[in-house]
Amino acid sequence: MNAPQPHIITEGAVQYALGELKGNNIHYDFKKILIYLNVKGKLLFGKNFKLYEEDEVLLFKLCIYFIKDYDYCKKLKIDPNKGLLLSGPVGCGKTSLMKLLQHIVPHRRPYELTPARNIVFSFNNNGYSVIEHYGSTHYHCFDGLGIEPIGRHFGKDCNVMGEILLSRYDLFCHPESPPVGRASSQKVKTHAITHLKAEALKDHYGNQVYSRIRELFNWIAFDETTKDKRK
Repeated sequence: MNAPQPHIITEGAVQYALGELKGNNIHYDFKKILIYLNVKGKLLFGKNFKLYEEDEVLLFKLCIYFIKDYDYCKKLKIDPNKGLLLSGPVGCGKTSLMKLLQHIVPHRRPYELTPARNIVFSFNNNGYSVIEHYGSTHYHCFDGLGIEPIGRHFGKDCNVMGEILLSRYDLFCHPESPPVGRASSQKVKTHAITHLKAEALKDHYGNQVYSRIRELFNWIAFDETTKDKRK
């Protein structure tokens, strides 16, 4: 029986080797990862997709996080056990990258990417079961964090994403004590995307939730001068 080779990914009739398997460890090649990401990006988002040379430093940080290169993570002060908070100006490519990057590690647990505003709209219709659902042990990436409206259900206001982040913080810190009926022995990661800066997030969620945000996430940011790639 052949050993699994998660570093070799097949798209159509073409195989892409993202590195070499040495013993039980994969030695990834960043240039080969970029080649694959360009191919996969075009498949997901259309022929006009491309990676930009000016983003390569940020891409390197994101890639070493996803492949769990512990040596580089330590050098760059990235905690591979935490989630990612990817921030940057509108249109810089944050959402596309978070959809794309998990494809380089098909052997790892995937996450579901959901706009935060959609979660609030669902709360308005369905109530607190929505907070329970997104505060569960599933892996999630919340897009547009901090710009979603305040929720309102049966006349009662609720900072829906703030409550969800508090729940996910509890799961992250206490994986041995998941909600009743849910098993978990690992820290539950949360990912998020925002174009807000720190002070704006603090204003939106308050000090308590903001402090949890700092503990839940590795905050990786595009340069403020990054251009809008959709123009």
